[in-house]
Amino acid sequence: MPVKQGSGSRKSAKVFGQGQKNAKMVRAALYARVSTQDQQTLPMQNRAMREYAARRGWAIVMQVKEVGSGALQRQQREKLIEAARRREIDVVLVWRLDRWGRSVTDLLATLQELEHLGVGFVSLTEALDLTTPAGRAMAALLAVFASFEREILGERVRAGLAHARQNGKRLGFFVKFGEGTQGIS
Repeated sequence: MPVKQGSGSRKSAKVFGQGQKNAKMVRAALYARVSTQDQQTLPMQNRAMREYAARRGWAIVMQVKEVGSGALQRQQREKLIEAARRREIDVVLVWRLDRWGRSVTDLLATLQELEHLGVGFVSLTEALDLTTPAGRAMAALLAVFASFEREILGERVRAGLAHARQNGKRLGFFVKFGEGTQGIS
């Protein structure tokens, strides 16, 4: 009678949750921003993002905190994007989309650059996760609506200018010279 071999205490590699290869550790960068020095939400933003990253099993390799409102250049955010360009991070985690982008155009441009670099993007409070197919589909929809919004705004401006011209309004910059006012268009 043949003897069964390997019937000892070895565990099967096919048992759920066992024998899986270790996945590459995801390197996360956290970005927190407040508009003014008076706001005290930076610690709350960072705590929530750290907890989320831990639940996902991500290694936090960069934490960026920025204070400023409407700044044309967000220096700390730019450093984070530079790290993405150097392939030092795999995903950017933010508290809210409005913390990351100054405008819809800026938001979409930076999200497209991150996507091109192969860096994921997650917005915690909006549950927008561009590391998943559903999240990328949602971002594409946002881009479509942003484009639609820009086109509608342009149409409204052109219609308003045409209406003003039809009603005899002078458009442009006006300078007062002597007796009358002359328009410069």
